[in-house]
Amino acid sequence: MGLFFPMEGERYENDSRRRGFARYRQVLERDWKQLILIDLAALATFLPAIFGISLAVMNRSVPLLLISGVVGGAIASVGITAMYDFILRRLRDDLAWCMLTFKKSTRQNFKAGLLPGTVEGVYIGFLVFSAYIMYRSGTLTFIEIGIFALASILFTIIYRIWWIQVVLFTQKHLIMLKNCLFFIIKYPKKILISALIEVLWWIAGALLLPYSAFLVPFLGIWYILLAGIMTVYTPLNAAFRIEEQISAKNAETTPKGEEITPKSEEN
Repeated sequence: MGLFFPMEGERYENDSRRRGFARYRQVLERDWKQLILIDLAALATFLPAIFGISLAVMNRSVPLLLISGVVGGAIASVGITAMYDFILRRLRDDLAWCMLTFKKSTRQNFKAGLLPGTVEGVYIGFLVFSAYIMYRSGTLTFIEIGIFALASILFTIIYRIWWIQVVLFTQKHLIMLKNCLFFIIKYPKKILISALIEVLWWIAGALLLPYSAFLVPFLGIWYILLAGIMTVYTPLNAAFRIEEQISAKNAETTPKGEEITPKSEEN
């Protein structure tokens, strides 16, 4: 994929913002080292959720699964928001150092990320729990796999836009969810492609376990998250006026009438 296609002698420092796949290669060449570094920091925040959910699955304990999903998801939200924040900054050519972004994101987005983080933690926990129980009992069929995949696509569609709003704007979660619905209705093809890219990536990773686990420290979540966000970045910028609002650093009102206050860019 884009990681393995160099810019053929053309350096990103002398380039204007490119378009399409060329833009993908441009961002990768410029930012891949920092993307891996912030990804490792984000993966560290996932460890409590991974440990707790694994323990709950092995003991087949639903109460432990709920606790692990809530607590682990809340902690993991720190890493998720930092990854989204850093990728979105780089896509608008904000070259802040990745660890500075991680620190700022933690300070600005911790409270806003708790709700989506805990919901995602519980959802993923029950997804893994259900799939494991069905697999061990021999009841996991292609129909169940299809249902899990469809649920994951719908979940990713909503969460893609929800997480992006969490790191960009200060507003209520109900307004964020309403904006998700408006965006899905207006750009169904783009957001569906974005979700499919990520879900197929994780399905392939699950099918190739344990061999795919060796790629986690290098590709982690950043590689597929970058591809997914870039797929919807242009319509996203058109819908929420991201770069316009961030540059102005002033509260604006969307055409739908929801007040959106951009997160500060100051250090």
